[in-house]
Amino acid sequence: MLVRLRKLAFLEGGSNIPNHGFHLRKCIIQTNTMLDQTTRPGEGKKLVLGFSGGLDTTFCAKYLSEVMGFEVHSILVNTGGFSEEELAAIEAHAYRLGVASHTTVNAIHSYYDSIIKYLVFGNVLKNNTYPLSVSAERLVQALHIADHVKQLGAGYVAHGSTGAGNDQVRFDMVFHIQLPGIQIITPIRDLQLSREDEITFLKEKGVQMNFEKSAYSINKGLWGTSVGGRETLNSKGWLPEHAWPTQVTKHIPETVTLGFEKGEFVTLNGESFKHTSEAIQALHAIAAPFGIGRDIHIGDTIIGIKGRVGFEAAAPMVIIKAHHALEKHVLGKWQLQWKDTLAQFYGNWLHEGQILDPVMRDIEQFLVSTQRHVTGTVEVMLHPHHFNVIGIESSYDLMSKQFGTYGEMNSGYTGDDVRGFSKIFGNATAIYHKVTAFNSQENA
Repeated sequence: MLVRLRKLAFLEGGSNIPNHGFHLRKCIIQTNTMLDQTTRPGEGKKLVLGFSGGLDTTFCAKYLSEVMGFEVHSILVNTGGFSEEELAAIEAHAYRLGVASHTTVNAIHSYYDSIIKYLVFGNVLKNNTYPLSVSAERLVQALHIADHVKQLGAGYVAHGSTGAGNDQVRFDMVFHIQLPGIQIITPIRDLQLSREDEITFLKEKGVQMNFEKSAYSINKGLWGTSVGGRETLNSKGWLPEHAWPTQVTKHIPETVTLGFEKGEFVTLNGESFKHTSEAIQALHAIAAPFGIGRDIHIGDTIIGIKGRVGFEAAAPMVIIKAHHALEKHVLGKWQLQWKDTLAQFYGNWLHEGQILDPVMRDIEQFLVSTQRHVTGTVEVMLHPHHFNVIGIESSYDLMSKQFGTYGEMNSGYTGDDVRGFSKIFGNATAIYHKVTAFNSQENA
């Protein structure tokens, strides 16, 4: 059986594909019809495709090159989720699909430097739960893809997002801002393809890959791994043990010491690293086998619906909690107050794809300023499925015995000082109650 796919009509005007009232399969799949190679609308036109090697981007590569006729240049932006062997296999897969070129960008350092660093400074957990594992890395990927489009002088850019999630908004928004005039092509979304449609097409094209649908979708990166499956599609249900990427193999508690310098995680158990991303990876290797950092996040999506996603983020959770503990010792209460307020906005705006909004640069500068004294070590005890922050050591610790011990004794003031302070501190409220009582008596 030969499969003929309807060509993307938007190349002749507009970025959306009209459905013309046809059902999906009737619209895109016709049997026993040879593809007319002479009417390919993308013939000879250069296109950059964000590529991961999965089913969706595999379909895009084959469809855009063979059906549409584009000169496809694939790019994989590695944010910490692939080994060298996996990257080599994905590159070979891309060339077998017929791409004109394939580029792999190691974005691990830039991912940390441009986004993760500020998530740590702000102790950002969306809805007090989720460290923005996937949403943060998508923005870095989109920015690197946009750069590649500019470098190649391509007139088109494509990604494999469906029409059901947040990623389509994140990619599209970055591309619209960074690549004005460049047309965005999204075959999976625009053709409303099902998984079965993609597989049928690829098999007819002779593509060999593992088409068996995994029970759980896994997205791994430097700042955590998302896990989606049957249990996360409903409002109730916990992921089974076998669904988590890292199995619990450690059962004896273990102590780790995290060292911070101006808010950045720089040492682990006294060992220094060339880049903080390496420290994050080292901590993950130690903490993940305890089953630490597992949870299910429920939140509001960009497109207005609620969604659930499981995640495994051992290193991010330990780092954020350790960093926050250190901050509570070395920062004043109003620094902490305004940090929390601005960091919550920063995390939400980042989650919604607004990394290029100039207010984000302003908040980042504020966060950097707050980290001047966030230097010291934090001791953490790791246990199966949980951890405890034992305490901190810092020369900037404001909990210094030379100024007193809470609930025990003080050395910076006298009892008379407290009496006077208490009277003045409550004076405005006392006046309010006196005036209220006076007027109540007058009106009685």
